[in-house]
Amino acid sequence: MDAVKAVALRVNGEVRDRTALDTLDPEAVVELIPAGSKEGLEIYRHSTSHIMAHAVKELFPEVKFAIGPATEEGFYYDFDRETPFTPEDLEKIEKKMKEIIKQNNPFVRKDIPREEALALFRNRGEEYKAQLIEGLQDPVVSLYEEGGFMDLCRGPHLATTGAVKAFKLLNIAGAYWRGDEKNKMLQRIYGTAFYSKEELKEHLDFLEEVKRRDHRKLGKELDLFSVSDDIGPGLILWHPNGAIIRKTMEDFWREEHLKADYKILFSPHIAKLHLWQRSGHWDFYRENMYSPMEIDEVSYEVKPMNCPFHIGIYKSALRSYRDLPLRYAELGTVYRYERSGVLHGLLRVRGFTQDDAHIFCREDQIEDEILNILDFTLFILKTFGFDAYDIYLSTRPEKYVGSLENWERATGALKQALEKKGLAYRVDPGEGVFYGPKIDIKIKDSLNRSWQCSTIQVDFNLPERFDTSYRGSDGREHRPIMIHRALMGSLERFFGVLIEHYAGIFPLWLAPVQVEVLTIAERHDEYAGEVYRALKKANVRVELNRENEKIGYKIRQATLKKVPYLVIIGDKEKEEGMLTVRKRSGENIGPFTLDAFMVIIKEEIENKGQQAADRTS
Repeated sequence: MDAVKAVALRVNGEVRDRTALDTLDPEAVVELIPAGSKEGLEIYRHSTSHIMAHAVKELFPEVKFAIGPATEEGFYYDFDRETPFTPEDLEKIEKKMKEIIKQNNPFVRKDIPREEALALFRNRGEEYKAQLIEGLQDPVVSLYEEGGFMDLCRGPHLATTGAVKAFKLLNIAGAYWRGDEKNKMLQRIYGTAFYSKEELKEHLDFLEEVKRRDHRKLGKELDLFSVSDDIGPGLILWHPNGAIIRKTMEDFWREEHLKADYKILFSPHIAKLHLWQRSGHWDFYRENMYSPMEIDEVSYEVKPMNCPFHIGIYKSALRSYRDLPLRYAELGTVYRYERSGVLHGLLRVRGFTQDDAHIFCREDQIEDEILNILDFTLFILKTFGFDAYDIYLSTRPEKYVGSLENWERATGALKQALEKKGLAYRVDPGEGVFYGPKIDIKIKDSLNRSWQCSTIQVDFNLPERFDTSYRGSDGREHRPIMIHRALMGSLERFFGVLIEHYAGIFPLWLAPVQVEVLTIAERHDEYAGEVYRALKKANVRVELNRENEKIGYKIRQATLKKVPYLVIIGDKEKEEGMLTVRKRSGENIGPFTLDAFMVIIKEEIENKGQQAADRTS
């Protein structure tokens, strides 16, 4: 590759600016980093973040600077300013950035002694930069300067500011310094940058579509759920429309689990603290758990997991090798502490319901059970409309319990099952849970975004900690293996993903209202009532709109609610005993007799994910 087209270099494994070409050791191993690479785009965006900081300094000299990294979709910079930035400020900053880009200033790296850099930024009143330098161990630190603006930075950067071709500042948000809510709240300006205006426009269009599908916005418009400050952040209130979808999801989940020979369980929301100490959660997961409560002078804890309860049920009776595998499943609500700054609608909450299951089996049954779970998982995901996904094999983390031998056996079982199914996967080193390795399945939504939902974990450790056993064919006691698995992950998060995947236009089997019967005039009420009652009796989720409004208005309102089928009743329908049916896409179908229409919608409801959902907005 031509060195002129390189954004930066990798010299003996270290990323360097392109100017390093001038002083290269002839023996050095050099790799050029092209503009089109992921690393090249990161450097491009990092340089744009630097230009933004320069523009902010010129416009608002009183501002103090924190950090400004590149991100997967763009960049941001955190600023300390008493007056909040406004959208109008973003326009001014963009204009100033364009001036700096037009100046085509070279990015110049300066390496200076750590103590000198510390004094420099302290003298400027840049307390955040000084704190960053204090945390560095290197005797020399690097600064970058362009056009008279200097910033602390590891680099590398583009050759000049003029290399930035297309960017956009997106929004302003709050961010605690170093992510700690005990520290001061800073102002974060987000932006994005691409090599061409065409790429930028495509991304901005994508962001508009993301905004249109935002589950929080649609949740309010479709009256699905809400969060109340009076009740507490991260705690979801399910409204009737959202609750009926949740019930439909749960009913389907339970029916399929019963077919797959799972036993349905229910367990308490709290337990004695010693249970979590014994399980290891108190040692490895305490930062995500709430403070214990005292009941009768005994410490209790709200549950962050369901596993110890399922072990308790397993241990409530003597088990034989003939009883295994024993599959327990529960839609169990758990509570975990999340910082207020990361809570996000349904996707990041403090109380949620896991579609949890734990399988107790013999070691010779592990592979078959994992194969069954993989089939079950992909069936569930496909039924809900997800047929694209990435699979990861997550291995032993730095902090873990149990023997290395058991970890190797568990990891090998997961790997062997994936390979036997012919499923492509990537290894995710160190991302297993403290008690065992896992398979993570990240689904792709209709915008090709990835979401972590399904997980399968092999655990040799909790059965040992709780001294679980079964009587083998040899008459001796043996330790069962425990497989943890969740297919949807949590109902809240999965539902949030569903909303955005379908843009609120749910397939018929999930839609909160499946049919709405609309009358043209009052004289049609009686026949419309007969149609409504017949559909209701057939367990169709139906509403009847007999309001004294024009039919066009009624149709628009039902369409905004994204009701799949509208049944319109007028003189002709009443006289002929027929139904005029309109799909939410605007297509008129029929006419139908009531019985014929009933057959169509019942078949579509029963087919679930086998039929394509109408996603027309």
